[in-house]
Amino acid sequence: MKIDIWSDIACPFCYLGTTQLTHALEGFAHKEQVQVVHHSFQLDPSTPFTPEQSINTMLAAKRGISEQQADQMNQQVSQMFADSGLTMNHKDAKLVNTLHGHRLVHFAAEHGLQQPMLARLFKAYFTDGLNTADTDTLVQLAVEVGLDEAKTRQMLESDDFKSAVQADLDQAAQYGIQGVPFFVFDNKYAVSGAQGTQALSQALEQIWQELHTAAA
Repeated sequence: MKIDIWSDIACPFCYLGTTQLTHALEGFAHKEQVQVVHHSFQLDPSTPFTPEQSINTMLAAKRGISEQQADQMNQQVSQMFADSGLTMNHKDAKLVNTLHGHRLVHFAAEHGLQQPMLARLFKAYFTDGLNTADTDTLVQLAVEVGLDEAKTRQMLESDDFKSAVQADLDQAAQYGIQGVPFFVFDNKYAVSGAQGTQALSQALEQIWQELHTAAA
């Protein structure tokens, strides 16, 4: 079974959803027969590559609410993070464009390190307060998961994988995806949002049964 996931590094629910899927797969009897492929999505491609405002400020402007209300909303998400074993330091998060991070995930995929690279980027963004649009930072994160330092820097200083990111965005548009995370199981079944580990576990079991009953 193949699972395609569209997510954005700057999306807290994507960090939650991909982590919940990982937990669900840990308890799935057929996990060795599941291929997970991550695809790029950008909630706001116009976000600058250098931090200019906080996540609270951005959310307040987007929702038409006060920064205090935005902070309360982010605190609620922080609790959801804690419930999944994650830490969200939303006041330290650097709001930056995620294009280069997505390029790095595609680069890592060629070396069999897509999943750990994406997970490290999520943690860098939401927990560590790092600038995930900064080349030096991205190179360091890549080295941490096992990628070559010189080759990673060379890639980031080029335009490599921009077309791959765009292809993911185009496919998302074709599917009508407007919110992430978005999970597609075997090109047939779709699940949207961070539904929780239990819900994803049930989806895995149900879809596996339907696919293999149909195959039989």
